Amino acid sequence: MRTWPRMDYFFSRGAAIPPERRLGREAMISIVIHGCFQFGASMSGLFLNLYLWRLTQDLTVNALYNIIVYLMTPVTFAVGGWIAKRKDRMVTYRIGIVLIAVFYLMVVITGEQVVNYYILFAICNGIAAGLYWTGYLVIQYDVSTEANRIRFLALNMIVFNTAGLLGPALAGFIISRNDGLQGYVIIFMLAFVMFVIAAIVSFRIPIVKSHHHAYYLKFMGLAMNKNRRWFKALVSFFILGLFQGIMLFLPNILLFQTVGREDRVGYLGVAFSALTVITGYVISRKAQKEQVQKYVLFSTTGVAIGASLLLIAVDFWSVFLFMILFSICNPLAVNTLTSYYYRLIGTLPLKGQLRVECVVMRELFLNVGRVVSIGCLILFAGDVTSVWLPVVLFGAALAQYLLSLLISEKQPDQAKVSERVGG
Repeated sequence: MRTWPRMDYFFSRGAAIPPERRLGREAMISIVIHGCFQFGASMSGLFLNLYLWRLTQDLTVNALYNIIVYLMTPVTFAVGGWIAKRKDRMVTYRIGIVLIAVFYLMVVITGEQVVNYYILFAICNGIAAGLYWTGYLVIQYDVSTEANRIRFLALNMIVFNTAGLLGPALAGFIISRNDGLQGYVIIFMLAFVMFVIAAIVSFRIPIVKSHHHAYYLKFMGLAMNKNRRWFKALVSFFILGLFQGIMLFLPNILLFQTVGREDRVGYLGVAFSALTVITGYVISRKAQKEQVQKYVLFSTTGVAIGASLLLIAVDFWSVFLFMILFSICNPLAVNTLTSYYYRLIGTLPLKGQLRVECVVMRELFLNVGRVVSIGCLILFAGDVTSVWLPVVLFGAALAQYLLSLLISEKQPDQAKVSERVGG
């Protein structure tokens, strides 16, 4: 695998990197593409939920919008997986980027009328996001190895969150300098441009011809029954989704409620993303794949303590401290679970040929968890002033402790793995 030494050297700050941990050219290109994507997404996605909130002042609209997105995403993952198997994962990836660009272009064209068609927009967003993430998650597996995957995911997190750091700051500045909702339209247009750039750069990663076009999705139930460790890993993503579903849209609404201005929400987003970047850097240098349970326990304790503060009061100080703890701890859990899950793919039959199907199943469990948590939020706390809102969030945070029971640091006996694969 050819390496891209200058960029890898920059991230390592000159420290000697063992050859097996160095990243290849395609790995670095994929990180650049994802950075472009996140720069656009951090501007548009962050403020799209706030845009809907400003137009409706109704938390239920935001919740239903996200539920529809998360219901559509796993369905699209299944379709995207079929395209990836029949053609290539880059085909799925590029279609996803283009559709996301078109989605935000339509948001610009529709303007304030988007709230009248939010269900349709949610369906379109779910389809576009599903295709994008199908392609990208498979690419993550393909361009990394077991030896450098933790490092790859951590560096990807650094670039992803650096872009996420700059995007909200720029978006908040633009919104504060424009009257009414005009600033939102401008950032949606900028996001469209960034997605087009990401689509163009994606052509630097070539399509790989493969003779393995069979799509084994219908056999995943059998695989879960045969490999209980892999099934438990899938359940862990359901548990993760219980917390993620709420956290992907609620924090910015809570911040806006407490600070009252979009530009301040954007600047606070910069601070939180900076903490995530620092976490990613530490993970890239210090994390060991054998410590998965310890990392998950540490992460869960941090977010649970943060969520407990909201039980006292939903004020600026409690939301601020909660977001600090979340920004530090959550990336550790996500990185740990993703790396752990990719390692398990290698223990399944066909030696990696099931990677597309595994990505589809991961997204199914993750999004079911997201839908369940947002459904609970609508059922018990349909308004941001509801006393049940912090209770639901705290319950989802506590549920993360189940992750340590579902993942195992013990590696399977290689002889048995080889026997299963061969047999």
